[in-house]
Amino acid sequence: MIRIKARAPTRRVFVRGPHRRSRRRALALALPTVWGAVAVTYKLACPLAQQTGLGARIATSAVFFAVGTGLVFHVRRALVRELRQVRKVAGAAQRVLLRPLPPRLDGLAVAAAQLSADRGAAIGGDLYEVIATEHGVRVVMGDVRGHGLAAIGTVAALLGSFREAAHDEPGLERVLCRLDRALARHLRERSRAEHPAGGQEPEHPVAEEFATVLLLEIRPDGELHALNCGHPWPYLIGAHGVEALAGAEPLPPLGPFPLPRDLEVIRCGHLLPGESLVLYTDGAADARDAHGRFFSLPSVLRQTAGDRPVTPQAVLRTVFTALRRHIGGRPSDDIALLVLRNERRHTHALGTRGTTWQAPTDPQPTPHR
Repeated sequence: MIRIKARAPTRRVFVRGPHRRSRRRALALALPTVWGAVAVTYKLACPLAQQTGLGARIATSAVFFAVGTGLVFHVRRALVRELRQVRKVAGAAQRVLLRPLPPRLDGLAVAAAQLSADRGAAIGGDLYEVIATEHGVRVVMGDVRGHGLAAIGTVAALLGSFREAAHDEPGLERVLCRLDRALARHLRERSRAEHPAGGQEPEHPVAEEFATVLLLEIRPDGELHALNCGHPWPYLIGAHGVEALAGAEPLPPLGPFPLPRDLEVIRCGHLLPGESLVLYTDGAADARDAHGRFFSLPSVLRQTAGDRPVTPQAVLRTVFTALRRHIGGRPSDDIALLVLRNERRHTHALGTRGTTWQAPTDPQPTPHR
C-alpha cells in the first residue's frame, strides 16, 4: 500500500519591502500632480476661466485658492508624518544609548534624569550608568565637552567602555584606564574622519576635547570608593543634613593629559542605610537666572532633606522643578542628576558615623547590563 502524505497548506507571508515604499512615494507625488493638472486644465480649457467679468475672476480665484490650500495641507501632512518618524527613531536610539535605570539595584534605590540644552535632543553631553557587579555597585557620572547632539558620539564611546570594564576589571583604577583609552581611540577616529591625512594617525587627535568623569564603587557594606577626573563631588543627604562627599583633589579631566601611572582609589567613608548620594553635572551648578545668579543646589537639597521619606524620585522632582523655575526656560548647558539611596538592612557592623548596616538578605536582582 502506498501512503500519500498530505501537504500542509502553504502560508504566504507578505513582507513590506522597497516596493511598498515606492508605491507610497508615488502616491505622495501623484496627488499634488493631479491637483496641479486640474488647475492648469481649468485655466486653459474651462470657458469660465477665459472670461474677464467679476464673477469669473472670483470663481477662478476660488479654484486656485482651493488647489493651493490642498497642496499646502498635503505637504504639511507629509512633513509632520516624516518628523514623527524621525523623532521616533531618534528617541529609540537615545534610549538605547542612555538607557533607563532600574528603580532598585542590589539594595539601592536609583533614579536619574537629564535635561538637554538642545530642544530636539533627549540626551546630550552628560552620561551616567549604574551597574551591579561582583565587585559592588559601580557608578559613572560624566560630562563631555560641548552639549546636545554633537557630543553623543563621545558619550557612546565612554558608556560602552564602562559597561564592559565595570564587570571585567577588579580594580576601579583599571576601569578608569579603560575609559581613558576608549576616549583617546574615539577622538583619533573622529579626527581621521574630519581631517583625513593619507591614513596616518594624528599625533594629537583633538586637543580641545575632554570629559570629566566620576567613578564610584559602593561595596556590600556601604563602603565608598571613588576616582574623580575633574568632576564635581556628589552631595550626601543623611541624618546630619546635606554635605559634600569628602574627597581629595580631583585628577585632570580625561583627554588633554595622560593619567598618572599609580592611580590611588579614594575611600570616602560609607553610605549608611537611609542616606542618599546626589551626583550631578556642572550644568546644575552653573545654571543662572535672568539676573546672573547661580542656582544653589545645596539649598534645594536641604529643603528636600526635610521631607520624609527622602526618595530618589522626590529629590529629582524637587531639584528639576526648582531648576526650571530658576532659569525660566531651557538651560544653556546639559544637566544630569543621579540619586542613589541605601535601603539595605542593618546588622552589628559599626559604621563610620555611629550607624550599623549589612548587605541585603533578600535575593539580589539580575545585574543591570
